[in-house]
Amino acid sequence: MTTEEQSQEPSLTPVQKLGEAIADRVERWMPNPFLFAILLTYVAAIAAILSEGSNVEEITSSWYGGFWNLLQFAMQMVIILVTANVVAYHQRVRKLILALIRLPKNGRQAVVLVGIGSMLTGWISWGLGLIFGAILVREMGKRARNDGIAVHYPLLAVAGYMGMSLTWGWGLSSSAGLLQATADNALMRLGFVDRIIPATEWVFHPYPLILTALSLVYASLMLYLLCPPADNCRGIEQYVDISDEEMEARIEHVAAPDAGRKKTLADHIDNSKILGGIIALTGLVLFIRTFFTQGLGALDLNVLNFGFLMVGMLLFMSPTSYQKEFHDAVQGSAGVILLFPFYAGIIGIMTGTGLVDTMTESLLSIATPATFPVIAWITGGAMNIFVPSAGGEWAIVGGPMMLASAELGIPYGQTIASYAVGDAHTNLLNPFWAIPLLAITGLRARDMFGYAITMMILLVPFLAITLYLLPY
Repeated sequence: MTTEEQSQEPSLTPVQKLGEAIADRVERWMPNPFLFAILLTYVAAIAAILSEGSNVEEITSSWYGGFWNLLQFAMQMVIILVTANVVAYHQRVRKLILALIRLPKNGRQAVVLVGIGSMLTGWISWGLGLIFGAILVREMGKRARNDGIAVHYPLLAVAGYMGMSLTWGWGLSSSAGLLQATADNALMRLGFVDRIIPATEWVFHPYPLILTALSLVYASLMLYLLCPPADNCRGIEQYVDISDEEMEARIEHVAAPDAGRKKTLADHIDNSKILGGIIALTGLVLFIRTFFTQGLGALDLNVLNFGFLMVGMLLFMSPTSYQKEFHDAVQGSAGVILLFPFYAGIIGIMTGTGLVDTMTESLLSIATPATFPVIAWITGGAMNIFVPSAGGEWAIVGGPMMLASAELGIPYGQTIASYAVGDAHTNLLNPFWAIPLLAITGLRARDMFGYAITMMILLVPFLAITLYLLPY
């Protein structure tokens, strides 16, 4: 390369250089999410051999025994994802997205807006944040291309993934929080905790609310600084055939089967907005009444899912339309459904061989009252690399975590919040939950996860300092 050619290259800041260097390597080496899960299975097996002295028979038996242990929780997670998908694809939400994408004037503003949108909706529901963020990414990418705005599409996708990678753990759909808010939960039955821990301690509390606000500011700044120069940006057209109208049809359509033929009485009943509306309004009244009678602490996993089911029903009104949207949303969740048993198998290896106990005890043994939130965050992050299911992780390490926090005098709500962000943070490394976003944006995991891993690294000093210094 000549001196003249070098002088024509855009000057990069240290943050931009870090992002491009990691992105280049990840794009060449990162496997797809399913293969990633299979490789982690072997990693867990090897770790069990080296750490616990387990033999092949013990490992394979543990793997097989754990394969179906997450079925109930997997169903609850899929319902969150599918109901959020249905809501995010509704025309009213679509209009909001189309209004939002007109706001940015340049690529940096576009990335920051997508990040904020994903993080705010992710606080409401991780599923909503994931799907809303993904649609926002795609629409923003198309708008940038049409208006000649230079924006790096892989980084835009990372911004749309930030709700799932940061704020959701402190929000309404926190898996650890919702599980502990449920009566007769597993940790209560096993004697690790002696009471329900209401949402007023892990979401409607100054500690997680301040963490969320600070994270919005810091993550937005990092996204802004990561944006490459215009000459280095690769737009949506380099990854997606935007002449393909299939996605447009998916977003625009409202189910209207056999629209050309004369409707029968059965068709009118199937599409009755009166019947659908009555059941939806009844459900929403019951949902709202729960909080009026029991307070904000009434929020748990089943209450959240019920609320989203009824909101979706109210938006579409027609039972047939709602069912069709649900069908399409389930198809988009197929990759997640496939991988849940494999990650349950990894949990089986880690619990059956004693590997998880060794990992947890090693981390908690060095914790002090001052450092415990940081250790909880690191524990959550380490577990999430192997098992990207917050509820599945919490089921196996939540008990020791809560016992340790009680011994050190750490409030339960602070423990849940600290652990939850560790689980969310390393979603920027494990592509499991990015599967629906990848399907919507048209990217491969390797296309975006270089910048995702860079964001994960940039978040480390912020989370470590904030968790260490912020009082509950």
